[in-house]
Amino acid sequence: MVRRPDLRRDMSIWRRLDIASRYAWPGSVLLLGLLLVGVPLGLPGLAVLRAAYVMGSVFFWSLYRPVSVPAPFVAGVGLLVDLLGLSPLGMWAVLLLLLQACVLAARRRLITQSFLLTWASFAALAAILSGLGWVMQSALELHALPLLPLLVQVLVACLVYPALAGLFIGAHRGAAAAELA
Repeated sequence: MVRRPDLRRDMSIWRRLDIASRYAWPGSVLLLGLLLVGVPLGLPGLAVLRAAYVMGSVFFWSLYRPVSVPAPFVAGVGLLVDLLGLSPLGMWAVLLLLLQACVLAARRRLITQSFLLTWASFAALAAILSGLGWVMQSALELHALPLLPLLVQVLVACLVYPALAGLFIGAHRGAAAAELA
């Protein structure tokens, strides 16, 4: 069969912009949410919510749209978390890259599982990452930090993830769906 070149139309600039915006949406929402949660409003517990939001966002988008959150972007988000908070520079970059690597390694198995199993996987990874962060900060302080903030961070991350996932699933199937562009 001979293909006629006039049957294939070039994509318009608007279609290309639509596709690009759908791929950029997860990263944009991650950054915008981080900046909104990172604004010093004087509310207690924003640091815990910041960590929960970032871990939940990186987990979800690394699982369902890994192309939209490449490793250099995730490292930059981690550096921004460090700059917004009081953690050592580079700590969250390393932790988020570890989270992304774990999600990508288990992606084939996780993507077909139920929400409860995915949520349990996130909870386990959030606990491990928060524990690693606690160990890193304790090592830098040369004494063990209190465990209560660590437990609160893990608990908040586990409780916030279903709400984040619900919002992100709606966007993933709707406005940010790259396959609908």
